[in-house]
Amino acid sequence: MYQSIKTEIINNIIFLSDKMLAAKNNLSSWIKYCYLRNLPNLYCNILIGRLEAQKLNTNLADIEDLAFIAKTHPKYQWRIINMLTNVIRNNSPYPLSEEVNSNPTANNKVIIQAMMTLIANRDTNQDPEDVQIDLSHTDLSGINLQGANLKQTNLYHSNLSGANLHHANLEGVILTAANLNGANLNLANLSEAILSASNLDHANLVGANLQRANLYLASLHSAILDDSNLDRANLRESSR
Repeated sequence: MYQSIKTEIINNIIFLSDKMLAAKNNLSSWIKYCYLRNLPNLYCNILIGRLEAQKLNTNLADIEDLAFIAKTHPKYQWRIINMLTNVIRNNSPYPLSEEVNSNPTANNKVIIQAMMTLIANRDTNQDPEDVQIDLSHTDLSGINLQGANLKQTNLYHSNLSGANLHHANLEGVILTAANLNGANLNLANLSEAILSASNLDHANLVGANLQRANLYLASLHSAILDDSNLDRANLRESSR
């Protein structure tokens, strides 16, 4: 009996050592192990702690793991979305602050793209009622959000210049004073969007739905509006 207990203790030590080694060499493997043992809360806490500490110096595997949690455990989705928007707002502000590097690295852009893809592809049925995703004052220039669902998002004074928003759902989005210079908004749904004082110069709005959109004081110089729906849109004092 003593021998069997001893053997069991040794086996447990080996088992735990293997898991500690996995944690040291590949934290993602340890996190996934926790998930498989029905510990999604720990799985989520570790990832969120890492991202909040490392900011944009994290790796894509962490974002992929968060996307997996959000999909398989919807009750954690909004917590993840809220954390990601905080990281983006604090580390990719617009205009740039003195505390943030004015020359973001290529990796930073890749991480922001991955975070925004997670946000854009979320299950909107899990969003809390009457709560907006806050991405105001963020630099999202050049980002690819084709087909994204950003309905009811706050993008006030954000920089989306050169962004690809082809076929994106931007219904009711706040884009007041946003920079959309050269953005691709082909077939985008901008119905009831607030675009007052926004910069839409050189934007591609072919086939876009701008029904009831507020374009008061918007700049539309060289914007392409072929086949766009401007029914009941407010174009007062906009310029072309």
